[in-house]
Amino acid sequence: MALNGLFTRLSITPTIIFNRALHRSAVNFASKPNIQKPKPGFGISYRRIVHFPEEYTVKPLEVTNLAGRDPVSGRVVAKGIGGGIKHKYHWIEWLRDGPSEGPPQQEKVIQVMEDGCRTAHIALVAVGEQLKYILATENMKAGDIIKTSRELPRNPVRANEGDAYVLGALPIGTIVHCIEKEPGRGGLYIHAAGTSGTILRKQDDRVIVQMPSKHQFSFDQHCMAVVGRLSNVQHGSTPIGSPQRNRWLGNRPRSGLWQRKTGRHGRKIKPPKPVKEIRMNDKKPLQPIQFTMHP
Repeated sequence: MALNGLFTRLSITPTIIFNRALHRSAVNFASKPNIQKPKPGFGISYRRIVHFPEEYTVKPLEVTNLAGRDPVSGRVVAKGIGGGIKHKYHWIEWLRDGPSEGPPQQEKVIQVMEDGCRTAHIALVAVGEQLKYILATENMKAGDIIKTSRELPRNPVRANEGDAYVLGALPIGTIVHCIEKEPGRGGLYIHAAGTSGTILRKQDDRVIVQMPSKHQFSFDQHCMAVVGRLSNVQHGSTPIGSPQRNRWLGNRPRSGLWQRKTGRHGRKIKPPKPVKEIRMNDKKPLQPIQFTMHP
């Protein structure tokens, strides 16, 4: 009775209250849709989106920096990404294609430069009237002539650094990089700075290559590979040097984890220990022992 009287005095009915609650729930559900947060990994990069044109070009491409966020939902997926120097993207031509018969195709290196979007250096190469970017080898310089061929000869070829041949045409012990997974699909393996693989042995129509991780992979003998070690060898052993340079590289610091008292995720700050005195032991002569007949 008291509750009904209260509703009557306020001129509010239970139906109106229910309708308002239902409307509020509908508004909250519409403003906060149930979007499933993506997970990092699975070959998806949350650092940048490169806007590729329809045809290959050597002009630097525009990029959209994501700062570790999903481009659809806008949620943070990778927390360690953010900031950094804004770089243009150079389109690498991963497919080193050459003639399957006859003399190899000759290509001239125009320029070797650094690329902010990858660890290894890149080289601008001219093939006839066409220009393209490839990954530069350790000793590659402007003016070098490199060769490309898909021919599988009877005897192994003597390849120079930067040349691209099928794995079956290279002798055992050759250092290679940018190896194709399938013939004609472009170089997929060994792209990082200073890395290389080694041809160990050949089994029928397969070639066994030792990867930088010391794992052994078996490739088809018609898969293309580039001879030599990748450039920027000192990349892995060069320290970052300062937190600011780490921010230039696009790495966001993790804040709020280090604790001064307990030393969690870092060095614990302790007071210095008290001074310890080091003294020489003074050896005193022993007191003579006296024997008596009385207790």
